[in-house]
Amino acid sequence: CQLFSEPGSGSDLASLATRAERSGDGWRLDGQKVWTSGAVGARYGLCLARTDPAAPKNRGITAFLVDLSLPGVEVRPLRQMTGDAEFSEVFLDGVHLAADAVLGPEGEGWRVAFTTLTNERSSIGSAFAARGAGPVDEAVAAYRERHEGDPVTRDRVVQLWIEAEVVRLLAARAAEPGPAGSVLKLLGAEHAQRVREAVVDLLGADGMLFEDRGGGTPWARGPWLAFLRSRAATIEGGTSEVMRNVLGERLLGLPREPDPWHGAPWREVPRS
Repeated sequence: CQLFSEPGSGSDLASLATRAERSGDGWRLDGQKVWTSGAVGARYGLCLARTDPAAPKNRGITAFLVDLSLPGVEVRPLRQMTGDAEFSEVFLDGVHLAADAVLGPEGEGWRVAFTTLTNERSSIGSAFAARGAGPVDEAVAAYRERHEGDPVTRDRVVQLWIEAEVVRLLAARAAEPGPAGSVLKLLGAEHAQRVREAVVDLLGADGMLFEDRGGGTPWARGPWLAFLRSRAATIEGGTSEVMRNVLGERLLGLPREPDPWHGAPWREVPRS
């Protein structure tokens, strides 16, 4: 699992406050992580921790591989509106890590995080990138079953199918790390929400049934659960607002969002 986000560091991940300090022949890890997907069943976590508070916020971070069975690690599941607990908060209280738990060079954790998030965003955006598969297939089936011949509904479903095809083709471009991954995440997540909402609409009252088909994930357990789960698509892996900032700055060359503390030592930056 990824031990990245914290109660005070989500979209501004580089402001994270979890500390890793040298202790004997290894490291002592203290802090709290939240919204950690899959932590309940995970054996290891990729943890970002601050090792140099005197450096600017994105330069004093180191990545660690943490065995979640170590003393001092506590995983608490967070219950969602779907009834599932995909996410957890993870408490790190004096966790001792060996010297070889460091992933990559010390102080270069932000590069590790950037590579990880780039691949995660491509994965989220292309979750239903096969032609005619996934939720758009459910929308087509609902149209044929209940709305055949209705031109307004037909146009809506066709538009969703076109969007799905754009996402599929964009997923092919995003196979290599780069800006296309952020474009894919932005478009794919917002498309997923629109098509899940359409499926519920097209099914009428049946779309509001809180059924559980036993598919293992919310996507496979019925239209209403899938609709609820889709609301997270524009948050996980970077919000749509963050994606637009990334694309504006790195793809379009627009000015960076103003940050009066840019380049200042992390320990001098005010935190909530």
